[in-house]
Amino acid sequence: MAQDSDSSDSGYNRYQPYIGKQENFEETKKVMRREKNRLAAQKSRQRQTLKADTLHQESEYLEKENAALRKEIKQLNEELKYFSSVLKSHEGLCSMMVSPSEELVYQSHSFQQTHSNTPARLHL
Repeated sequence: MAQDSDSSDSGYNRYQPYIGKQENFEETKKVMRREKNRLAAQKSRQRQTLKADTLHQESEYLEKENAALRKEIKQLNEELKYFSSVLKSHEGLCSMMVSPSEELVYQSHSFQQTHSNTPARLHL
């Protein structure tokens, strides 16, 4: 019986180094996989941070541009009001500004005057 225990012990000793190496190999693979995953997660977080920073910068730029455009619109509206008031005050004084009905009367009157001296035979 001592031989049986010796043979079983010796059998155990023969496979022990292989099992230890296998467990060690699996543990090494596990550690390497965790490290790879940790690096991938870190890289992903860096990309997310960079994307968020880029969006924040773009947002700030667009807000500034929007404010500048609103300021320009306000300035242009003020100019429009000014020029409208200048035009309105000038309408009564300007001889060039004639209403469409007055213009038709003026044109027909001037047409008759210029052509009244023209002989009828030249008209077709």
